Amino acid sequence: MTGFWSRAWRHRSFAAGAMLAALLLAAAALSLVWQPWPPAEIDIAARLQPPSTSHWLGTDSLGRDIASQLLVGAQTSIAVGVLAVAIGLGAGVALGLLAAARGGWADEWLMRVADVGFAFPALLSAVLLGAVYGPGIATGVVAIGLFNVPVFARTTRAAALGVWSREYVLAARAAGQGPWRITLDHVLPNVASVLIVQATVQFSTAIIAEAALGYLGLGAQPPRPSWGRMLSEAQAQMFQAPWLAVYPGTAIALAVLGLNLLGDGLRDLLDPRLARGR
Repeated sequence: MTGFWSRAWRHRSFAAGAMLAALLLAAAALSLVWQPWPPAEIDIAARLQPPSTSHWLGTDSLGRDIASQLLVGAQTSIAVGVLAVAIGLGAGVALGLLAAARGGWADEWLMRVADVGFAFPALLSAVLLGAVYGPGIATGVVAIGLFNVPVFARTTRAAALGVWSREYVLAARAAGQGPWRITLDHVLPNVASVLIVQATVQFSTAIIAEAALGYLGLGAQPPRPSWGRMLSEAQAQMFQAPWLAVYPGTAIALAVLGLNLLGDGLRDLLDPRLARGR
């Protein structure tokens, strides 16, 4: 473990991604205990103020503090990302392991169902769910989570099929172990690193999807702050108050960049072939 962390902090992508991801988590954690101003507090007299000592990042068209909204918006992004990835992991990994273990018609049928799932991206699913159940965080979580299921199913199946062809699995089968025991004892532990990397990548995708849903009004609803909705509300004041779009746009870009760099670093560090070369 010590050797892993020693290599990890020498890996530029991992180190940069870890710092940006830690900054995202720190912003969300800080907002749980402190905000410069109540994020939903409206002060028309202070509307569209530029950054100042009173409002560090300025105020929006309703006089709400931008810094406070950004901090609490980090909570929204993390919550949606964690729940959506958890849905994808829970269902997708189970389906992928089942397809690899059973093979034959079960494998073919499950992969065709996954192909159908790819035909309904998160945005389209959110529109459909929003029309039936109304917009909100739950709608966004379910829509993004459902899109993650076929992603994790295909990733798990591909990695698991490689493990099923290994000599130690063949030896376990010769010793009389059943497919489910082999899956739990040998296959799942050996595909865990691939799933960790994929979860990191899907986390960044979930943040982008949540921002897109918030921009369209299908994500978190007022008064809960959302980075995507902040961008949408900034459109009317793009030339009068450009900072309204710069700050949430920068927050989204840094969060996604950090998670992608972290995923790239983990991919290099957890791949035994690449690890031996470092």
